[in-house]
Amino acid sequence: MSNDPTAPAPVPVPDGPFRPEPGDRDLAPQFVLPLVVRIERAAPPARTDALETAARAVLVMLADARSTGDGAWARAMRDWQDARIRKVVRRARGAEWRRAGALPGVTVTGKSAEVRVFPPVPLDGWPKDLARLQVSGTDLDDPEPPAGADPCAPVLWLNPGLDMSAGKAMAQAGHGAQLAWWELSDGERAAWRDAGFPLSVRTADPARWPDLTAGGLPVVRDAGFTEIAPGSCTVVADHPALRTPPGGAPGA
Repeated sequence: MSNDPTAPAPVPVPDGPFRPEPGDRDLAPQFVLPLVVRIERAAPPARTDALETAARAVLVMLADARSTGDGAWARAMRDWQDARIRKVVRRARGAEWRRAGALPGVTVTGKSAEVRVFPPVPLDGWPKDLARLQVSGTDLDDPEPPAGADPCAPVLWLNPGLDMSAGKAMAQAGHGAQLAWWELSDGERAAWRDAGFPLSVRTADPARWPDLTAGGLPVVRDAGFTEIAPGSCTVVADHPALRTPPGGAPGA
């Protein structure tokens, strides 16, 4: 499931590191960040927990020492971020999940969900044990409505007017978390990381959605490769450090 928060539509945040001018992104080699969610027949994860775990997995990958400097994954991460920021979510169970777990990557565990994130790979160069996994079939449900979001912690607000599969929403939540990460200072990133990347993913109240998208917070706009129209606003990344209080600057 390919998605792209750097589609050619206005996004009310500056570009993140490693990204060239917008017109050059399509000319760069295209990479994708693979995420695999474990969905066993007898015990599928709750939808919201899967979304939150996927978002944290993206942050864990961004913060990993192997993804920066001279780390083993740093070149792939730079190549990925130099082009369009694609993420693909696939599902696995049983032996498929065990084979995926043998590949270099990081597994992040939520309350009921397990998501493994891997270093970026070329768009047409997936490892065979990941390429054979299915994109479809990631429809998940919440057994009970999720509790209200903690207003003191980051919240990734989903567009209430869009109907997305769980896999699509997982990728979009990952985009939102990544845009928030790019906007934070080094100290704010370290504090988030040291706290274990707390966050919530919730569907916004329709009445509040216009204010969220116009409030100066990072906004994800989809490239329209799957499920929804190009340029659709899918997620607003509401991190406390990025909120602008009345008459103040973000974080003030």
